[in-house]
Amino acid sequence: MDEENNIYSDLGADDLAEKFDSQLANDERGKIVIKAIGVGGGGSNAVNHMYKQDIAQLQCIVLNTDRQALLTSPVPNKVLIGSGRGAGGVPEKARLAAEDDINKIRALLTDDTCMVFITAGMGGGTGTGAAPVVAQAAREKDILTIGIVTIPFFFEGDKKIEMAMQGADEMRKYVDSLLIINNERLTEIYGGLSFINGFAKSDETLSMAARSISELITGEGYINLDFEDVNTTLRNGGAAIISTGYGEGEDRVTKAIKDALYSPLLRNRDIMGAKRLLFNLYFSRDAKQEFVMSEMQEFTDFVQGIDNGVEVIWGVKFDETLGDQVKVTILAAGFEVTIREEEDELRRQAQPKARPKKTTDSPMVSTIRDRISQEYGASVEKYRTNYIILTPGEMDNDMIIDVLEKIPAYNREKKIIEDIRRATAAAAGRRDTVVRKPGEGTSITFGEE
Repeated sequence: MDEENNIYSDLGADDLAEKFDSQLANDERGKIVIKAIGVGGGGSNAVNHMYKQDIAQLQCIVLNTDRQALLTSPVPNKVLIGSGRGAGGVPEKARLAAEDDINKIRALLTDDTCMVFITAGMGGGTGTGAAPVVAQAAREKDILTIGIVTIPFFFEGDKKIEMAMQGADEMRKYVDSLLIINNERLTEIYGGLSFINGFAKSDETLSMAARSISELITGEGYINLDFEDVNTTLRNGGAAIISTGYGEGEDRVTKAIKDALYSPLLRNRDIMGAKRLLFNLYFSRDAKQEFVMSEMQEFTDFVQGIDNGVEVIWGVKFDETLGDQVKVTILAAGFEVTIREEEDELRRQAQPKARPKKTTDSPMVSTIRDRISQEYGASVEKYRTNYIILTPGEMDNDMIIDVLEKIPAYNREKKIIEDIRRATAAAAGRRDTVVRKPGEGTSITFGEE
């Protein structure tokens, strides 16, 4: 063990297990043991955020292949796998490191652990490669295992997105339930965020999901939910969603329900397609606007109006920080995430037609691309660009620039570009040169004779 920096790199599995058992013996906050393990950079950032919030009964752990990254974490429990030099963005390298240190990972999952959150950013090396190994170790011990992962912003590129989808599919094999947070959705909701704050919002959203589930178990309530309620909802639940809504003033309960149901983060997801639903209503006992029976009836009417074929669990808890607001949390599981077809179809019609897929694509590649379309919707075509390279002389040609600026970058098909070249060349009374191939890459240019 690196005592100075509290990194558990050299402890054996037995010593590591004893370390965590002793911590739990001193934990007086409750008997339900919940752990959050942040794997890799993105997952660790989210757990760092949880740790600072001091969530009751949640023990935070960060696990990484990068020693330097672990040193920056405020979380006391740091576990190093591999040599300490990172995975270099290669998931396979991280997977092998996790498998080599599997006993160290198993030691984190003490026998009294009831539930574990495994957080990771899909698309990088350590999170994508090692998180499924951690999930498999947890499931082997019959611990309720919840994966909460992010998938990349669209600007991070196709390669990283495809890697993220493969990582999410691998996670799905081992977790009881998997919550996927699409970072691209955050840019649509919080468009004014700076680049740095965009990633911070991703960490915050991921940690909020874990906190919301933990609070369902640990919070004080009038009609209490407990671990078994959450276990019933999420055990072997497949794809899962959690959403929280707030309401105040007149009809505040209905407003909170609608806020949760129509959260922008769930735009492509149909909560009512779930087989299991858990609802919890929160209000403050100290609020100036006292919570009244008619509001309770409003909530129960909504819950009881759900399809009889859906398993529904609900509860009421206190949150003295709410003031006159009420809060509704919805946890949904047991379904394959669907696209809101009506909305996405309208958006697709407003975009150029997708370019046909290559017929040489393997079934796996086609499946991954279908998943990307499902998660990112119309953004796939909205943000995909076709590039051309202009010579210095062409950059000064007002006719060319004027025509190009009137055509969105994603709509600059090769045929359109060639038409512009021919028209421009004809106007200038000269013949155009169409294609140049410098080096191995192909750059479409047109120049002077």
